[in-house]
Amino acid sequence: MSEYYNVADVFGENVFNDTVMKERLPKKVYQKLHKTIEDGTELDLETADMIAHEMKEWAIEQGATHYTHWFQPLTGVTAEKHDSFITAPDAEGKVLMSFSGKELIKGEPDASSFPSGGLRATCEARGYTAWDCTSYAFVRHDAAGATLCIPTAFCSYTGEALDQKTPLLRSMQAVSEQSLRLLRLFGNTTSKKVMPSVGAEQEYFLVDRAKYLKRKDLIYTGRTLFGSMPAKGQEMDDHYFGSIRPRIAAFMKDVNKELWKLGVPAKTQHNEVAPAQHEIAPIYETCNLAADHNHLVMEVLKKKANEHGLQCLLHEKPFAGVNGSGKHNNWSLTTDAGINLLDPGDTPHDNLQFLLVLTCIMKAVDNHADLLRESASDVGNDHRLGANEAPPAIISMFLGNQLEDVIEQLVSTGTATRSLEGEVLKTGVDVLPDLMKDATDRNRTSPFAFTGNKFEFRMVGSQDSISQPNVVLNTIVAEAFKDACDILESADDFDKALHDLIKKQATEHQRIIFNGDGYTDAWVEEAARRGLPNIPSMVEAIGALTTDKSIELFEKFNVFTGAELQSRVEILYENYAKEINIEARAMINISSKTLIPAVIKYITSLANSVNAVKTAGGCDCSVQSDLLKESSALLAQTKAALAKLEKVTDAGLVMAEGKERAEYYKDVVKAAMTELRAPIDKLEIIVDKTMWPMPSYGDLLYEV
Repeated sequence: MSEYYNVADVFGENVFNDTVMKERLPKKVYQKLHKTIEDGTELDLETADMIAHEMKEWAIEQGATHYTHWFQPLTGVTAEKHDSFITAPDAEGKVLMSFSGKELIKGEPDASSFPSGGLRATCEARGYTAWDCTSYAFVRHDAAGATLCIPTAFCSYTGEALDQKTPLLRSMQAVSEQSLRLLRLFGNTTSKKVMPSVGAEQEYFLVDRAKYLKRKDLIYTGRTLFGSMPAKGQEMDDHYFGSIRPRIAAFMKDVNKELWKLGVPAKTQHNEVAPAQHEIAPIYETCNLAADHNHLVMEVLKKKANEHGLQCLLHEKPFAGVNGSGKHNNWSLTTDAGINLLDPGDTPHDNLQFLLVLTCIMKAVDNHADLLRESASDVGNDHRLGANEAPPAIISMFLGNQLEDVIEQLVSTGTATRSLEGEVLKTGVDVLPDLMKDATDRNRTSPFAFTGNKFEFRMVGSQDSISQPNVVLNTIVAEAFKDACDILESADDFDKALHDLIKKQATEHQRIIFNGDGYTDAWVEEAARRGLPNIPSMVEAIGALTTDKSIELFEKFNVFTGAELQSRVEILYENYAKEINIEARAMINISSKTLIPAVIKYITSLANSVNAVKTAGGCDCSVQSDLLKESSALLAQTKAALAKLEKVTDAGLVMAEGKERAEYYKDVVKAAMTELRAPIDKLEIIVDKTMWPMPSYGDLLYEV
């Protein structure tokens, strides 16, 4: 019988959440902490000491012996340094368990060993972590025991952001301030804060761990560098939303329980389109909490997979020829009273506040499409974007029939007088109820789609932090709101100014709306006609961060300084070249040490077979001879392609780091990798399976 537990009883049991704080903290301390969270007032050290003491006592009750400042440097993963609660032994050799407010508020990891893009040198090592009190501390149980994890921001000794969280918090503050200005114009005088709300759908693959360990390409790079498609891929669509297999169901059960204990509101789980692909999605949360929780989701997926003899693959394209994995970032703006600024209501055509918000977002996305594209750029996403339900590299907005009709009314006549309504969907079966259709369909090819009361940014890569896309979204929308408020606050006739502004923004930025098929060549041509940027790869996208327009944008809202942006550009170019270099080196290593010897062994066996048949006389050996010729020719192609890849990769290593090197790896090294893969994938189909040294796609995708 499976273990039974009440979700409500276990949810948040490992989290120092508001309920725990209310129970354990003195009333005045609890109120001071909430004032800090709500109003941004500084927390005095005496109050911090009391919070730290109770947090420590609670953590020890959970079994914790150590604490860590848990932060998100520019490595793409989280980082932590563990310290125990013990003090120095006294004269009798005894220790006490202590944790001070200073230790809670500030940590000091080495800042020179993390990516800094030149902001820090080895001789300038000091960096600081600062407690983000808006994201709850939690206790994580793993092989190291129990550890109190304190979510923090990470900055250098000179104050520059060296992490994902610091600019995210800055951008949240910026969009809140500008959203409040907009709300005040419409008579809302009670809201004190507007929070970007995010729900991040996480896609991933699961393969058998024993097979994974036989694939050095998966181990080194997270994706298969070689592999021919099995007889069946995802053509039948039978895996999507299919019955979850028992082994996977047991894994998902453990994942959910672990996440619920950590306060992550995991809600939805299902099979995705590709074989062995799955998805988990949480309930919406405040932006920075959603980012923290998404990191926890990825960590728990990997941890629990290993416990079940599985391997979780978070790469955007672990297998060629089937769906890649993304992280759909569902974004909206919500007041502290729970009012969603993106809720159009039943009649969006006469909801002027919504129409202003909508046209401001149209303006933001149109003006900064290059930044949005960059925010979802990574090496893995270059393999994914543009097919198999992943959006194209061209940024556009899907509004659906209802809102597109409203926008067209505004543009053509200056006034919207109607909204399309949903119709009754008749199933034609008496025992089934008639259903109310939504007023609009969905578009799975759109990068930025309106889905009822939120926008779904579908480009984000499955292994990436959601922080950077939301930094960009928050900041560009803050700018559009600011521009609108600057006009409306100074208007003599507010109603006329509002009407004119909504029409102006709808007209000037209508080009960003596209409700059609984003995969067609016709859309590529149409987008070019409209003047929309088509940025095909990460390397072309990186430069968007340091255009004059982008620097002005981010500095205006104190989200990034010019130096911080330049540092991120350098890190991104460097990381791109490094990742491609690792992939190229892995291909060279696997080809020369594993695959070519296996092919030689196969060819030798064929040659021996041919000779044996000829010696016997009178027998037909044409099949063996044909296979021998074909495999020998492919082996020769493989050897030539391997030599070329070795040469171009060696040349890349001596190039200076930066844009030119990244472009070289994109244009030259990746092309050589493709040349090497082609004959090897053909050989995999020919060579005796018992001689092929790696599990095939079929083994990985179907034998889970």
